[in-house]
Amino acid sequence: MIRNSASEMASKLASGEVTSVALTQAHLDQISAVDKDVHAFLHVDTQGALAQAAAVDAKRKSGEKLSPLAGVPLALKDVMTQKGIPTTCGSKILEGWRPPYDSTVVTNLKKNDIIILGKTNMDEFAMGSSTENSAYGPTHNPWDLTRIPGGSGGGSAAALAAFEAPLAIGTDTGGSIRQPAAVTGTVGVKPTYGGVSRYGLVAFSSSLDQAGPCARTVLDAALLHEAIAGHDPKDSTSINAPVPAVVAAAKSGNVKGMKIGVVKELNGDGYQKGVRTRFEESLELLAAAGAEIVEVSAPNFEYALAAYYLIAPSECSSNLARFDAMRYGLRVGDNDGASAESVMNLTREVGFGREVKRRIILGTYALSSGYYDAYYGSAQKVRTLITQDFNKAFEKADVLVSPTCPTTAFKIGEKANDPLAMYLNDIATIPVNMAGIGGMSLPSGVAEEDGLPVGFQIMSPVMKDDRMYSVGAALEAALLSKWGAPLLSTIPALAGSK
Repeated sequence: MIRNSASEMASKLASGEVTSVALTQAHLDQISAVDKDVHAFLHVDTQGALAQAAAVDAKRKSGEKLSPLAGVPLALKDVMTQKGIPTTCGSKILEGWRPPYDSTVVTNLKKNDIIILGKTNMDEFAMGSSTENSAYGPTHNPWDLTRIPGGSGGGSAAALAAFEAPLAIGTDTGGSIRQPAAVTGTVGVKPTYGGVSRYGLVAFSSSLDQAGPCARTVLDAALLHEAIAGHDPKDSTSINAPVPAVVAAAKSGNVKGMKIGVVKELNGDGYQKGVRTRFEESLELLAAAGAEIVEVSAPNFEYALAAYYLIAPSECSSNLARFDAMRYGLRVGDNDGASAESVMNLTREVGFGREVKRRIILGTYALSSGYYDAYYGSAQKVRTLITQDFNKAFEKADVLVSPTCPTTAFKIGEKANDPLAMYLNDIATIPVNMAGIGGMSLPSGVAEEDGLPVGFQIMSPVMKDDRMYSVGAALEAALLSKWGAPLLSTIPALAGSK
């Protein structure tokens, strides 16, 4: 039952073949069986999830009209607030904090009667590409427990791959939904910036952060996308426009006549052979489905990584200034006679991890007097050039594509002491965030070198998210026909997953 897609589970719930309580309990049992090895969850809300499920069953029994995903369980990244539920952002500085309000994403999940199982592990304050930066220990990739599940949303992606949840919420600042999806063989979508409300999303980099759906199929991601998206007056960056028809696009999967642009700068040197092979095979499948493959160039993409690591740390140094031990969260050194400054310094020293401190220092430097224009200001100019490159490319193609990541999942600890090597994992995903457009990663197979999943990235213009769902569904169908079974059916068996 837990290996079904979310849409299959929804059908069984609607027909009365299974109850939401039984379905939720099955996932809670799977978490109990495997999460000691995977460590996808930081908090499991057993009683709350079962209570939500019982309420949905009661609504269904009374004949109340329910949403398409009503009663289906979900894992929530621990960067989204949920009233009364611990929200740590993977950091010691927020250990034990229980928010007094729901994020808009959580409000929408509850409105659609989607069952929230608990909060998933993540790189501290979403800073990282491996979920090794969590203050509560790393998450392990279910394909190979010695390897990373990607980051910062590795917990959400690993929960899907380990069949602990059929749906999850992630957030994507520079690839934190798509890169974990790629290395775990799952589907991850970063909607157009402003398409999903950021209210209640604990900010890392406000101009880049975007919540989005994580799932095991393109259709499941589309169903979750429509459930959480829409305009929100509480978020000043929220787009006041209809949600793109992503479910209809995912159901049609029609690419006939579409122009698919291959970004020359996002495929070549530095990309693992198996990654390139699966990418080329996917292009052939899309061409066979009726799409026209064209090459496009985006010359300023080569500066995206450098610009991102000035903009994101600068915004993080500002956003994380609120964690000062004065209002909420951890407080250290609060002895008689201690000054507010000393308490603040001690708390931030103990509460923040190494990567967070690194980015705060870098961002504070970039924003300091005499350096603002040279660093942060220049990075914003590069951001404009990247957006212009996308605009020109979209004049030649309906969507753009590339490998999601240059390599498959690396070993835990392999790059822990080399931050620059770690940052290179996001080289293909960062441009999407810089321009605020939509991006999707779906599995395109496994690399022949190591048998680990490879991701295929699809990029669509602002508020044209339905295009990437059309292409994603077409490719998924072609790959499924080729493989004969979902990619995750080949994952090494985990205890209790039936």
